[in-house]
Amino acid sequence: MNRSTASVETRSVAVIGMACRFPGAANADQLWELLCDGADATSETPPDRYDVDALYSADAQPGTLRSRRAAYIRDMAAFDAEFFEMSPTDAKELDPQQRLLLMTAWEALEDAGQRPDVLAGSRTGVYVGNTRADFLEMQYRKGLKSATAAQFHNYRPLLAARTSYFFDFRGPSVVLDTACSSSLVAVHNAVQSIRAGETPLALAAGVNLKLRADEGVMMTAAGTLARDGRSKFGDASADGYSPSDGVGVVVLKPLANALADGDRIRAVIQGSAISNDGRTGGSLLTPSLAGQIDVLRWAYEDAGVNPADVDYVEAHGVGSPQLDPLEFAALGEVVGHGRPWDRPCMVGSVKTNIGHSEAAGGLAGLIKTVLCLEHGQVPPNLHMRAPNPRVAWDRLPLRMPDRIEALPYTGRPAIAGVSGQGVSALNAHLVLRQGDTVAAGRIPSPRQEHGEQAYLLPLSARTPEALEDLARAYTAYLSPHGKGGGYALRDICFSASLRRQHHPYRMAVVATSHEEMVGALSGTGEPRRIRRGRPVVVVAERYCKGEVVDWHELYDPGCRYVPLPGYPWQTQRYWPGESEPQQNGADLADNVLREHARTAYTETSMLSEIGIDSLAMLRIIVDLSEKFERQVEPEELARLHDVAALRQWLRELEAQTA
Repeated sequence: MNRSTASVETRSVAVIGMACRFPGAANADQLWELLCDGADATSETPPDRYDVDALYSADAQPGTLRSRRAAYIRDMAAFDAEFFEMSPTDAKELDPQQRLLLMTAWEALEDAGQRPDVLAGSRTGVYVGNTRADFLEMQYRKGLKSATAAQFHNYRPLLAARTSYFFDFRGPSVVLDTACSSSLVAVHNAVQSIRAGETPLALAAGVNLKLRADEGVMMTAAGTLARDGRSKFGDASADGYSPSDGVGVVVLKPLANALADGDRIRAVIQGSAISNDGRTGGSLLTPSLAGQIDVLRWAYEDAGVNPADVDYVEAHGVGSPQLDPLEFAALGEVVGHGRPWDRPCMVGSVKTNIGHSEAAGGLAGLIKTVLCLEHGQVPPNLHMRAPNPRVAWDRLPLRMPDRIEALPYTGRPAIAGVSGQGVSALNAHLVLRQGDTVAAGRIPSPRQEHGEQAYLLPLSARTPEALEDLARAYTAYLSPHGKGGGYALRDICFSASLRRQHHPYRMAVVATSHEEMVGALSGTGEPRRIRRGRPVVVVAERYCKGEVVDWHELYDPGCRYVPLPGYPWQTQRYWPGESEPQQNGADLADNVLREHARTAYTETSMLSEIGIDSLAMLRIIVDLSEKFERQVEPEELARLHDVAALRQWLRELEAQTA
């Protein structure tokens, strides 16, 4: 706590963007709604995971599950393969954790207003917390013939590597596994890398998909799985945790750089610490009070914050009869020390709503905390009926809100902590303060803009269908009850022009007001006539032709970045063993190309240019050998270079085997 204000500011890291997929919530806005509604997102285990009926046992017999419930994200197999330049075969064989991470990373960068094409080639870092390799293990269980070369792509280190590869990020690319604290450790490492000047920008993530019952059976035997599938943090009935899915990504940047670049500061990470329990717990798997006290003290010391000033702590909060009392005791020792009794620290756990996303659980807590700081509110905790008698509530200046409550006004930005603990005995704690999102683009009466100034809204996508969906999303966004109603049209168009990547399929709308823009996008209004030859019209015409545009000529330095609708994914379900429907009238070549080509093609397209590489050729050989019951030699395919040659060779192969 001896750090100077200047030192703290220099070391602080801004959260400038975030995105997530958790049970009951496909994005951060939906997560906030779920939390404020006090919703329980747990459910019966769906049959596409495993047969819970065959495994359930109320009396927790060996080899069984003592709970039928957990928490799951919807549409785990849905993916926009074409956007990420994958063939249907590639997508089906790829771990859905990688697929979901790619889409969520793109969404987080969009939320941050960071253009992937501008970041390509930079030292941007990627830090991913993960423990599960369920998809790969499931393939191995099918037998040794399933251990094909394609499974190299599902090794866990490639969770970070594939993200760095797709975006062409050249900074650190690391998967961290410390069990349930993994994603907070990922954030800590990203913060340290930024502070050291190693990376100018970093993505910190956590991803967890529960596809197998194995860990649940193990936890049943250990007594750590909640019988009713709900995490009851702080309650007398707490009997273990509810495992859940989750993907979360935050975009981090040095605070000084974020302010200079006009980024939206969603929150500020002022300090962080990680620690191991060492031998203080008495045994490797026993939680340690001393270890938790250490990490809290070190984190607040790193942040230059008096722990008594902390307004809210997002606890690890799993609902464990052993761990909960220790966590409250540690918070009381550190955050409660010197705190006035009339200003208790609020404590909560997102796990009471969405279960414990294990390696992604820390990101769930972090994203919830950022939302709390932005909204100035703390949502209620669930399942708190009778306080745990092992917690000394009367001696701890802590309390758990059972309804939405405002963060206390103290004349300074609110301060919050986020905790994570792993069975690896690795503890993590982050210290955050409120950002300045209120000032980021919101102005009084944004629809009362002056004069007849015309603004250009550029929209683009990678397919015509996605472009139509994007136009509909902007129509809703700009409508009277849409989120865009709170922002100046100038800033919306500025953000769409300079803070979004531009894709091949394009449209541009020129208008002088929100209403005109909505009418032009929806076809329900008559836009004001803008004289041809004006700069804004010329730029619109050039943009729609696919030309590179210098957007700065349209906007003055006073424009601000504001949040916009995200890219509209064109998803399909991809899962091993589920065949793509054959197109009517398609010949063998059409079906082979449809399965393996990663991009659009013509007859003169080179196979290497459309993604049919050596691995794809190996898959084609295996498929054809099974189809025609004859050995197809690799040399036969290796001689082919373009689509026309492949098509002719396949016709000859069909004729020979007819």
